Amino acid sequence: MVDGDFIARRILLTNDDGIDAPGLATLVEIAATLAPEIWVVAPERDQSGTSHALSLHDPLRVSQRGERRYGVTGTPGDCVVMGVRHLMADQPPDLILSGVNRGANLGMETVFSGTVGAAMTGLLLGIPSIALSQLFTRDQPVRWATARAVAPSVIREMVRLDWARDACLNINFPDRPPEQVAGPVLTSQGAGLLGGASITARTDPRNGAYHWLSLTRSATTDDEGTETAAVLSGKVSVTPLRYERTDRGVLERMRAART
Repeated sequence: MVDGDFIARRILLTNDDGIDAPGLATLVEIAATLAPEIWVVAPERDQSGTSHALSLHDPLRVSQRGERRYGVTGTPGDCVVMGVRHLMADQPPDLILSGVNRGANLGMETVFSGTVGAAMTGLLLGIPSIALSQLFTRDQPVRWATARAVAPSVIREMVRLDWARDACLNINFPDRPPEQVAGPVLTSQGAGLLGGASITARTDPRNGAYHWLSLTRSATTDDEGTETAAVLSGKVSVTPLRYERTDRGVLERMRAART
């Protein structure tokens, strides 16, 4: 513990929904219970689906939005690097929190998620990093109050465990009122609910073609012990994620086939 009830001296916040997103406002409230000094470095616009992308071929522009609050014309990963290596270079953060994402980041979706990508970038830079996401039901209000109420105690519990050198954490909050939420439970990634991607072709008023890419999700549940199974049963899921994604079973089958 640091400074009484605080668990960190300074926390860096980012997201992939953009600096004006309500989930980021929720995360500021959460972080205020965890550290006396909060920095916000977030994308100027929605960067959902950008994964771990870094802008290596375009300049980044930074605009100050308030005290220790900055917008960046780049990805969530860019924001983490900008915060840790430039804006906070003299006193780097003790913890990075990414989110709170509007919607789940479960299973395969973690590969594409900018929320998780920001936490992965923090792992690259050697800073303990956590991605946070709030499930919601389509056409229903997002339960930001659930993340706001539950996240501080979950984060406090997790920072006491030994994970920060080897992984970042992916935390998902169920689509339940705070009083109906259980957990947290430690889970595996699993397959999740992502079923694929599709393209919708349309024509604009000037007869030009344009296309919308969208993700499709399945209604099936995942295996017991996975993050999807946990959140659908009303529990907070916590999954440690790392860069190493080698499928050992396939690797061994391929090696055996060559011999």
